[in-house]
Amino acid sequence: MSDLMHDVEELEHDAGSEYERQRVPQKALKGPSAFWGMYAGEHTAGTEFMIGPLFVKWGADAFGLIVGLFLGNLLAVLTWRYLTATIACEQRLTLYYKLEKIAGGLLVKLYNLANGLLFCFLAGSMITVSATAVGPFFPPGTIEMPTFQSTMPTGPAWVISCIAIGVAMTLVALKGYGVVAQVGHYAAPWMFLVFVACALVTLGRLHTADLWALLTPAEGTPRTISFVGIVFFAWFCNAAMHIGMADLSVLRFAKQPSAGWASASGMFLGHYVAWICAALLLIYWVRQHGVDPQVGKDPGTMVNDAVGWAGLICVIIAGWTTANPTIYRAGLAFQAMIPGMSRVAATMLAGGLCIAAGIFPAFAMNLLDFVGIYGTILAPVGAIIVVDHFFADAVGIPRDPAERSGSAFNVSVLIAWLVPVAVAMWLYKTQGVFASYLPLPCAIACGLIYIVLSKMAARDAIAVRA
Repeated sequence: MSDLMHDVEELEHDAGSEYERQRVPQKALKGPSAFWGMYAGEHTAGTEFMIGPLFVKWGADAFGLIVGLFLGNLLAVLTWRYLTATIACEQRLTLYYKLEKIAGGLLVKLYNLANGLLFCFLAGSMITVSATAVGPFFPPGTIEMPTFQSTMPTGPAWVISCIAIGVAMTLVALKGYGVVAQVGHYAAPWMFLVFVACALVTLGRLHTADLWALLTPAEGTPRTISFVGIVFFAWFCNAAMHIGMADLSVLRFAKQPSAGWASASGMFLGHYVAWICAALLLIYWVRQHGVDPQVGKDPGTMVNDAVGWAGLICVIIAGWTTANPTIYRAGLAFQAMIPGMSRVAATMLAGGLCIAAGIFPAFAMNLLDFVGIYGTILAPVGAIIVVDHFFADAVGIPRDPAERSGSAFNVSVLIAWLVPVAVAMWLYKTQGVFASYLPLPCAIACGLIYIVLSKMAARDAIAVRA
C-alpha cells in the first residue's frame, strides 16, 4: 500500500473514531497529502454518472458547463479553504461536539435524525445507479432500466438487483471505515480514467473534438437551468460539507487551514471533468440514437456501449464509493441518536432504508434537486457555528451557550434553523425556486435569526438574575 493511501485511510478512520469529544492533539495532525487523496476519492463517484446527463436534460449550454461549473467549483473550494478549514483548525472539534456545545445534546439528536435520513436517500440513489449496470449482463429485456421519468420500480428483476447490490454495500459498511476507505481509494484513480475513456470514445464516434459545439443544445431544447443555476449547483451541491460544516470532522486533523485547498482535487476532477465526460455520453445517444434528452438513458447501458465490461464494473464500483461511506455515516448518525444501539444494528438499519430508497428511481432521477434540498436543510446549522466562531464576541452573545448554561436544548438554535428551512421549502414547492439557490440565503437568515434570538435570551437571563 502506498504511503498516500495509508495516510488517507488513517485520516478517515481517525475522523470517525477518535477524539470525538476533545480537541485533536498535536501528535495526531496530518499533512496535506491525505486530504488531497480523500477529496479526490470522495467526489469522483456514482453521482457523477447521473449529474452529467441531467445537465443535458435540463438544457445546460456550453458556456454554463465549461465556465459555470469552473466558477461554481472554485467558489466551493474557496468556501472549504477560508470557512470550513479555518474553523476546523482553530476549533479542532467534530461538527457534532461543537454543535452540542452550542445547541445542546437533545437538539443534536434531531440533527442526527435529519442527517441520517438524508444520507440514506443519497446512498439509495447510488444503489439505483449501480443497479443500472446489472442489466447488460443479462439478455435484453430481462431487467427494465429506469429513465429520467421513472419514479417507481420497473419490475421484480429491478427490485432484486437493487436488493442484492444494497445488501453487498451494507456488508462492506459493516466492516467499518477502514474497509470502506480501501474500496473507495483503490477504485478512485481507475474510475476517473474510465470517465475520461468514455469521453474520448464518444468524441471519436462523433468525429469531432469541438467540445463547445457538442455541449451546445440543439435548437428547441427546453432550457430549465441557467448559467447562474449551474454556478450555484456546483457551489452548493456539497453545501452540507462546507458551509454546513460537516467536514469539520475531517479537517480538524489538518496541520494548517491550507488543507482546505485539497477540496480542489474532488471539485475539478469529479465535479468538473467527470460531469462533462458523463454529459457527453448522453449527448452521443441523443445525436446518434435519437434518444429524447428528457427521457435519457441509464448509465449502465451508456457506459457499457462506450467501454464495455470495464465500464459496467466502474458504474457498480462508482455507486459503492459513494454509498459505502454514506451508509456508514448514516449508521453512526442513528447510533448517536438511539442510546444503546450497536454500530452493527445502526448500520443495518441505515442499509435497509438505503435499499428501500434505491428501489425507487425517483431519488436518483431528481438528483439535481435532491442535493439542493439536502444542503438547504443542513447548511443553516453550519451558519450557527460560523456565528459562534467569528461573530459571537463582536455582537455580544455567549460562545458555546448550551455548554455554559448546561442546557440540553437551545430553543434559539431550533427556531433559527427551522424557520428559514420552512420558508425555503415553501419557495421550492410552491414558487418553483431552484433548490440550489436556497442553501446560501437559508444559512445567512439562520445566522441572523440566531444572533437576534441569542441577544434576546441573554438580555432575559440578565433581567432574571437582576
